[in-house]
Amino acid sequence: MGGARNGTQNALAALLLLLLLALCLPACAEPATVVLWHSYRGAEERALVMLARRYEAEKGVHVELLAVPFDAYSAKLSAAVPRSHGPDLFIDAHERLGIYRQEGVVAPAGDAFPDSDVIGFDATAVRAVTLDGTRWAVPLASKCVALYVNDDLGAGHTGSVQSIAGLRATLAPDAYPLVYEAENPYYHAAILDGFGGRLLAPDGAYGFVGHDAEMSIAYVLELTQHRVIPAEPSGALVKQLFASGRGATAIDGPWLADDLPKDLRFHVEPLPPIYDRGRPMRPPLTVESVMLSPSGAARPEARAFARWLGGPEAATVRATVAHQVVTSLAAWADPAVAHDALLAAFHEAAGQAEPMPTSTRMRAAWVPAQEAMRRVLRGDSPAIALPEGQRRFEDALRPPPPPPSPAPLVVVAGLLLLAGAFLAVRRARQPEFRVQLRGSRTAYRYVAHAAVVVFVLVVLPLAAGALTSLFAGTRSDPRYVGLGNYVGILTARGGPLLGHGSFYVTLLVTLLWTLCNVTLHVAIGVVLGVVLSRPMMRLKAMYRVLLVLPWAVPSYVTALAWKGMFHRQFGAVNAILTALGAEPVSWFSHFATAFSANVATNVWLGFPFMMVVTLGALTGIPKEVLEAAEVDGATRWQRFWGVTVPLLRPTMLPAVVLGGIWTFNMFNVVFLVSGGEPDGSTDILVSDAYRWAFTRDAQYGYAAAYAVLIFLILAGSSRLLTRVGGAKEASA
Repeated sequence: MGGARNGTQNALAALLLLLLLALCLPACAEPATVVLWHSYRGAEERALVMLARRYEAEKGVHVELLAVPFDAYSAKLSAAVPRSHGPDLFIDAHERLGIYRQEGVVAPAGDAFPDSDVIGFDATAVRAVTLDGTRWAVPLASKCVALYVNDDLGAGHTGSVQSIAGLRATLAPDAYPLVYEAENPYYHAAILDGFGGRLLAPDGAYGFVGHDAEMSIAYVLELTQHRVIPAEPSGALVKQLFASGRGATAIDGPWLADDLPKDLRFHVEPLPPIYDRGRPMRPPLTVESVMLSPSGAARPEARAFARWLGGPEAATVRATVAHQVVTSLAAWADPAVAHDALLAAFHEAAGQAEPMPTSTRMRAAWVPAQEAMRRVLRGDSPAIALPEGQRRFEDALRPPPPPPSPAPLVVVAGLLLLAGAFLAVRRARQPEFRVQLRGSRTAYRYVAHAAVVVFVLVVLPLAAGALTSLFAGTRSDPRYVGLGNYVGILTARGGPLLGHGSFYVTLLVTLLWTLCNVTLHVAIGVVLGVVLSRPMMRLKAMYRVLLVLPWAVPSYVTALAWKGMFHRQFGAVNAILTALGAEPVSWFSHFATAFSANVATNVWLGFPFMMVVTLGALTGIPKEVLEAAEVDGATRWQRFWGVTVPLLRPTMLPAVVLGGIWTFNMFNVVFLVSGGEPDGSTDILVSDAYRWAFTRDAQYGYAAAYAVLIFLILAGSSRLLTRVGGAKEASA
């Protein structure tokens, strides 16, 4: 019996061991996984996928790729990586290393980029990813702007900008010797370098001010006035002009080549000097690199893949498939890479470029520099506009106020909670309340899920925004400042209360914006609704569909289309004005015209809503009332104002309140059409809050305070309008 029992126990033990092995073997056999984030598209993404699959086949390590939209890339990394939810590796530009170090997003490369590998990389790229003697990334590719030359128009030109300007006499009136985004500081940095200046000084000071900056912007203004370069050039316009043969030369990056027609004869060369026999311009250089998150740096699989991705084998694939200007020197020994004329030209251009600063202050310099450039190119004095840009740069980097004691806030919050608890207990002790509560339990069960959803999606974000407004500093180093952000907003940060960019001026612009738009929305919508409701009108269904189309098209698509129509040289609006004998208007050079362009766009977007509401309200008006007024001798105008309008008011009031809220926060139109031009004067509160959050050194607490004030203004005004409308209805 004992032997049989022992045999049974041994069999059970063996069976249990087999089960454990069966469970463990799949887990043990599963390959290690490395997660890599990137923002590549097109050929660059295809090359990266090809390399990931090759590495999996050779090393047995699974590489999981995630493409993140470029506009949200940095924000997603900063939100995910410090909380250990992000990737092991990510590909990004080297100039963000300063911000990523500050936020704890990146870790030193370590043995992913050892000393033995340094000699095999371009020295400038190595210098770009090295901070404080430590290498923080593995360089992959260099990107900078160079000079595209149309071989048919540019006469094989390799001279200076001065000699390129001389091509003006040989070109057609609608063609230009040079096209580039002249109002973009990134492209202007090379011109600024030609005059000896920089956007950001080595010590972190704002550099776009002083004699060198004034000379550079005056030179660009002179080129614009002599039609050497187009006025108000956007990236799309630059591509269109050069691709259509109306640009003899263009300053742009390697990304332009993918959008050019195959039959266009052109070549690329490094940027020339400003004047003959001068020093060549040095454009800003971006080194795309693979970086390791803190969790990825702790994994040998991630470090090994990062090293392989920057090595010669992977670099050759990236150069031949994605046409990247790779930083691996060994890859340039491959004939397929070395004999590519476009790659060789950009490789030569990168050799004379200057790596962009990794300082966290660089992010705060772009917007003030761009605003100053636009002001000068549209008529302002450089002596006024450039120092104003420096003041805004310093204002954006101003340290937060000292942290106050949280005791008053805690006391106030405690008193409010006590008061709420007292009122709740007092209410609960009332007999009729308990009776009502028991009788409403069924109703509460029906609405409980909706209440939970509203609490999660509405109340919690409002509470989080309100709490965020009490802090300043970075996301990784928040500092409690109490009501300091609100004090800064309401006191115009110590400047004039009605000075440029103050909360009160922006509020006045926002109120004017809302009043103009809602008035026009209601007026046009009511008129069209009344016209389309006439029984004798033919093709009403077709008209309704056509008039609703502006509302159906996404607002950002409409905004970009209208922005193009308001372009000074190539817009449809100015083309109509010119055909009528009027002078073309620079719509975004003055507040009145830029504001009008915004209003025209938003009216186009908004009137269909009011028209649809009016049509619905008109169907509810009894015909007998209108017929009785007609019998009494009322004219059509009297019937409209005395009968139709009063009966429309109850339906239109909620629509007007809703339209006012939408218009008050209409970010898309203001941001995409005028972009706040000129000089931020057409910004409304919501677009100004966006700039504080994303373009002025990421002051999220200050932007959250703006959002809370916007909420309070809208809540108060909506309540006031509802009460006024209700009082009028009661009196009627």
